[in-house]
Formats: sequence, C-alpha cells, structure tokens
Amino acid sequence: MKLQNILDGFAVAVIVALVAPGAASCSFTAFGQQQEQASQRDNEQQGNEQGWLGIVVRNRQAQSAGTPVTPQFSADLLDSANGLTADDLVRYALSHNGELIAARQMIAEARGRLRQAGLKANPLIESNYQHGITTTDNNTVVGAELPLELGGRRNARVNVAQREIDVRTAEAADFERRLAAEVRTKYAEAIAAIRNLKFTEDLLVLTRDSYSLVEARVARGKSAPLEQNVVLVEVNRTDALRIGFESKSTAAMFELKKATGMPAEESLKLKGDFEVDRQPPPLNDLIRDALTRRADLTAARAAEELAKAQIEQAQIEGKIDASIFANYMRQNMGFPVRGFDDSGALFPVQDVFHYATFGVRLTLPVRNKNQGNIEAAQALLEAARSRRGFGELLVRNEVTAAYARFQRARAALTVYREGVRNQAQSNLEVIKQTYNLGQKSLLDYISEQRRFIDIETGYTEALKEYFESLVEVGRASGTAANSGEER
Repeated sequence: MKLQNILDGFAVAVIVALVAPGAASCSFTAFGQQQEQASQRDNEQQGNEQGWLGIVVRNRQAQSAGTPVTPQFSADLLDSANGLTADDLVRYALSHNGELIAARQMIAEARGRLRQAGLKANPLIESNYQHGITTTDNNTVVGAELPLELGGRRNARVNVAQREIDVRTAEAADFERRLAAEVRTKYAEAIAAIRNLKFTEDLLVLTRDSYSLVEARVARGKSAPLEQNVVLVEVNRTDALRIGFESKSTAAMFELKKATGMPAEESLKLKGDFEVDRQPPPLNDLIRDALTRRADLTAARAAEELAKAQIEQAQIEGKIDASIFANYMRQNMGFPVRGFDDSGALFPVQDVFHYATFGVRLTLPVRNKNQGNIEAAQALLEAARSRRGFGELLVRNEVTAAYARFQRARAALTVYREGVRNQAQSNLEVIKQTYNLGQKSLLDYISEQRRFIDIETGYTEALKEYFESLVEVGRASGTAANSGEER
C-alpha cells in the first residue's frame, strides 16, 4: 500500500503543479498557509480548468485514445489462489524429473543384482559318447556336478549386492536434495523477476497517466513542451524496464519448468511473493543434522561398507572350494575272437558293462589366492574412507558458510526494510511535497523517483537473497528435499 501511494503521488503531484502554476512562490516552511492559498487559486481557476482536468482524471482508469494500454504480463504468471508454491514445485520435480527417474532405476538395477546374488549355483550335467573307429566298441557317459560354494561365497555375494543397493539409494536421495535446492532457487529467480515486472507495470500506468496530464497542459499552452518531453522520456524508460523484466520473467519461468521436468508448453502460475518469516535452527543443530542426514554422506558411508563387503568376498573367493559329482558309464566292448560258453558252444567275446562314479572335485588355492582382487578392494576401502572423512569436513564448512550467508542476508534485509526502503519512501514523499510547493523542479522529483525504483528493485534482490540463503541452508543441512522442513 505504501508503494502504491508513492506511485500515485507522482501523478497527483503533476496534477497539482499543473493546475496551480502560481504555487511556485510558496515556501515549504509555511506549508499549511500556502496550501490554503493554492486551494483558493484552484477555486478561481476551476471554471477554466474543470473541463479538461475532469476528462484527464477520468482517463487515469481508462487510458486516453492516444495512449497505449499497458500490458499486465505479470498477471499471467501469478495466481494467489491456485498458483504453485516452491514446495508444490519440488514435489512435482521429484515425480517428473527424468534424471531423477533414471537414478531411481539404478536402485531397481541393484535390487536385481541382489536377487541374482542370492540364487544358488546351477548343477552341471555332462554327457559324451565314444565309438571305436575299426570296431563296434562304444562308451556312453552321463555325469552331473553340483558346486558347493564353500566358505560362505553366496552370503558374501548377497552382502555386496545389499551394500550396492544402499549406495544407489543414498545417491538417489542426494540427487533429490540437490534437485529440490535447484528448484527452489529457480523459483526465487522467477518470483524476483515477476515482482520487478509487476512494479514496473504499475509504474508505467502511472507515468503514462502523468504524461496525459502534461500533454493536455502543453496543448493548452500552460506548460512548456520541455516538460512533456521529460515525462515522455520517463515513460519510455519505464517501458524499457518493463520489457527487460518481462524477458527475465519469461526466461526464469522456462528455467523453472526445465528444472522440474515440466513441458515448456504447459501452463505454469506461481502463487505469490517470498516468504521471509522462516528461521533455520541454530548452527550447531544444523551441523549435527547434516552429519547425520545428508544423503551424500550416507552414500559415502555406504560406499565404505560396500568396499568392506568386497574385501570379504575377495578373501572368501581365494579359499578352497569344492563340488560333488556323479557319473554313469555304459561300456559296450568286445574282441575279434570267439570263446566257448559253459555248454562248450562258440560265441563272440562281446559284452556290455555298467559303471557308476561318485566323487568330490576340489579347487585348491595354491597359486591363485585372489591376491589382486583383495588388494584392489582394500585400496577401494581406503579411498572410500578418505572420501567420507573429507565429505564430513566439507559438510561442516558448507553448513557454516550457508548459515553465515543467511545471517548476512537477514541483516541486509532488515536494513533495507527499516533504514533504506522506508526512508526512501519518506524522501520521495518530501520531494513530492516540496515539488508541489515549487521548491523542487519536475526533474528533481523524477530523479528521486528513479532512485526509489533502484531501491525497490534492490529490495527485491534482498528478498531473493534471503530466500536463497534459506534454500542454501536447507541444501547444506540435508533438508532441501523435505517439503517445508527447513522452516
């Protein structure tokens, strides 16, 4: 409301100055008396000025025929009732972002490996047939072998596969954390651009209204054309600002759609302004929570456990293993001679023999004790420990830096609210009054208004920085993916 009153003041100031040009001799120190005199002069000129002034004032709501209608592009981007908040967009991104979906498929892949690791080894079946080249002798052998997987080989495989699932799950959770922070940051950029766009759109409406008043005044010969040109420059300058913020708003909305996985052609409206009433927990609590819950640290610890499981698997595979087997052989064998049977008759020396074989086949780790794989797994463990330790150090630093950024952003926002923006509003109001009394020129008022525009856009940046600092605190402490948890 204060901002709107300031902007309205520009148009009102121009009306008063143009309707009562004799007020230039008034003194600011005698404000009450001179206001009364100015009112009397207004009444004297009412008969001459009423016609054109009434028309122009009415046209402040309905633009004059020669003045273009200011587009309200910001209205297409904001919806205070049904628009999406940052938390809504985070939830949408966690369901629609393609890279996150792919990361979750890695968990499904790891689950498949776990299922495969728990399956028992398949039995082996062997069969062969032998036939003599110059004789009718032949042998038929059928055998089966069953690996025993001694020493807990299957359990070691299962343990490695389970640790891999833990790693993939933590990696996906870390992707969610980073994605949520990115979406909230893109949301802040979009809201900042739209807020500046809305401000310049409202300002453009008022400056165009003021230009209509000056234009009518110049047409009646009561003001110099220079004043019309000065206000026209201000109109065009404000319009250029509006176009720039419209471009930034459009780009920010597309970036937001890209981060969330939303199609570019889909309609998107945001709910509103920044939330500046959030307060994160104390720094020590944030560091403790980050060391406990941050998904990248969880992934680093899971990778360390995976390396331990791989060492155990490599050591077990370097030990003795065995398998049991059984064979059946049918042997049809004879000689090219004849013999006598029990009755004394001749018969060919030919017969069929059946054999059964049972045994155990051992794999003796005499030369290959899997030393290379054990050494590689140990090196992997040391690397995982180093990453985890360094990661914990980085997390402490990131949380501390994010909290320091938040404190500075909060202090800057407080200064902007109490010592900059409010004071700038008061200064602009004083310049308006002195301009009405003839102590300041139109250029002075426009210069002060430009300064206020810079301050207002700077205030938007302060709001954006405060919001982004909260997002960074959530990202660093590991709460960015949890909707509203950083509040």
